Amino acid sequence: MTEAVEVDKRGRVTVITLRREAKRNAIDATITDGLDRALNDFEDDPEQWCAILTGGTRCFSAGADLAAGPGLPTPRGGIAGIITRARNKPLIAAVEGLALGGGMELVLCCDLVVAATDARFGLPEPKRGLMADFGGAFRITRHLPPNVAREMLLTAGELDAPRAERLGLVNRLTEPGEALTAAIDLAEKICENAPLAVRGSLRVANAAITADETQLWRLSDDIHAALLRSQDLIEGIAAFFEKRRARWTGK
Repeated sequence: MTEAVEVDKRGRVTVITLRREAKRNAIDATITDGLDRALNDFEDDPEQWCAILTGGTRCFSAGADLAAGPGLPTPRGGIAGIITRARNKPLIAAVEGLALGGGMELVLCCDLVVAATDARFGLPEPKRGLMADFGGAFRITRHLPPNVAREMLLTAGELDAPRAERLGLVNRLTEPGEALTAAIDLAEKICENAPLAVRGSLRVANAAITADETQLWRLSDDIHAALLRSQDLIEGIAAFFEKRRARWTGK
């Protein structure tokens, strides 16, 4: 496994930890490669029944690495090794600190969410002249009330964990530093049940929620491609690295 991703098997539960703390677990090629390998191994191991994705005790993930990029999509997982992955087994997000941009989109790939009370969620891409192009622009509307989802997308504002729990995004709240412990407890409760029944139930439930995303991905990709050609994108990225306010032109 790459150094950017750590895997720990605890009985029937696989804990996958992002280990790029110096960059706030920003998604680059090493994260993509490590996450893809970890999830491939988890799905292919008949002894592992539930997995947890965490970023450690300080930050879940601040999003895609704007300097290095997220690396190439993988055959089984797509972007970041997970975004378009067809999964059969439950995956729980254990969130401490920030889950922003691509980090939030990793959370939206998971089936359940455990979060510390000081965790924060957001899709800040419009601040850089971008949009949430890892599926977040449409997946967030399935996890939150439409007006809350639209507000997050349009203002690039953040949602704190207590409100996210009240709105149904978060399953369980914990004290800071305890999200992983609570996620393991939840995973172990899942593993007390018949694995085939769990996977069957999950498949039906997720099919009802996601249906066919083909048209949504096409629309998202087309709009994202247009944004990549915009002058505002160049300005947004420059402003980010120069630590200043962007000067938008709408071009």
